[in-house]
Amino acid sequence: MKKRVLVAMSGGVDSSVAAVLLQKQGYECVGVTMRLYENAMVANPRHTCCSLDDVEDARHVAYSLGMEYYVFDFSPEFDEKVIQKFVQYYEKGWTPNPCIDCNHYLKFDHLLKRADELDCDYIATGHYARVAQEGERFVLKRGLDAHKDQTYALYSFGQDVLSRTLLPVGEYEKTKVREIAEAHHLINARKHDSQDICFVPDGDYVAFLERYTGKHYASGDLVDAEGNVRGRHRGAVGYTIGQRRGLGIAAKEPLYVYDKDMTKNLVKVGGQEQLMADSLLAADWNWISSVSETPVRATVKIRYNAKDQPATLFPLPAADGEGENTLRVVFDAPQRAIAPGQAAVAYQGENVLGGGTIVQVLRHTR
Repeated sequence: MKKRVLVAMSGGVDSSVAAVLLQKQGYECVGVTMRLYENAMVANPRHTCCSLDDVEDARHVAYSLGMEYYVFDFSPEFDEKVIQKFVQYYEKGWTPNPCIDCNHYLKFDHLLKRADELDCDYIATGHYARVAQEGERFVLKRGLDAHKDQTYALYSFGQDVLSRTLLPVGEYEKTKVREIAEAHHLINARKHDSQDICFVPDGDYVAFLERYTGKHYASGDLVDAEGNVRGRHRGAVGYTIGQRRGLGIAAKEPLYVYDKDMTKNLVKVGGQEQLMADSLLAADWNWISSVSETPVRATVKIRYNAKDQPATLFPLPAADGEGENTLRVVFDAPQRAIAPGQAAVAYQGENVLGGGTIVQVLRHTR
């Protein structure tokens, strides 16, 4: 009897080709698209994933491949677990990564429960990553296409999820995925990839926050490291660590946002030296395949498009006051623009060791 796989289909080419590849491997595929939000909440809803157009593309592909197909409404869960956290992080001065939360809570949590309801043995997505079994443990590996690798957003996987997850496109480069789509005459073979956060497709985070919360975020002072006022900001939530453009400050040397004080409504600006940090604290750390209580050498990514850098991971005892599953990450060389709210994800070669949320930046600690 064929194993059944619930394939999360966004309407894009990657998840569609995932279904094609799994069918070739002998699985019985069931397609599902997750409805995550009300389009009225989003500006330009036709230009994002999970729009009505995307649902129709996914449905068309599923039917063309002879698959069962469902649309599940996960909008209440998405609002609670992803959007509300997104808002909270921005309001506390952090930089959220909602794709990580969506993967953790929706695509690989609620979806597994639906897979059980539909008698599916596995779930699958179109992520560029790989799952392998080494001994009795499952490991998460980088996708073979280094330019498309998406393991950074999947670090929260546990053994229970990995053991039931299939990621077939992780074995291919993007160009080959499009070739497979065209060979099977898929309607979305040349569809552009989604680049922005799905519920903020125009990239205007402040407008979304004001629309969602009904608040207006007050202007305030741009200050330097000595506390001197250098200009005015238009709402601190709209500024990100490392930002240079849009500050409206005339200065001899380039200035960047290096910190924010949301209580005092201040945005702090400085030169490159203020952006550099030696280490960070990462909370809610998830070890994927093996837990370490001693220092570990690894390479660590601090943002999705960053190159991972050599570092040492120091697990901290809960008695230190940092809480359980907190690590200190000490880099071999200072890193630029580490942002609280983003993820720190650790690697050893192709394997993902784990990751956590950056909660504190530690500057010049050597």
